[in-house]
Amino acid sequence: MSTRYTKADLEQLVYSQLENLNAMHDLLSIMKHQNELIENANKKLKDEISEFKESQVKYPVGKRSRK
Repeated sequence: MSTRYTKADLEQLVYSQLENLNAMHDLLSIMKHQNELIENANKKLKDEISEFKESQVKYPVGKRSRK
């Protein structure tokens, strides 16, 4: 059985597909922005960790005495 579509049916299908494509584009844009925010946060955290490690004072480790 083959289904026959009217011109109006096909136009509605195409319009629905266009709406879906636009929605996916919007979601991709949001995800790209979120990814940039995460990358910036990771870079800042990495820099802060590096600064923290550099500021740590290293004490010399002596020999342990035996009892």
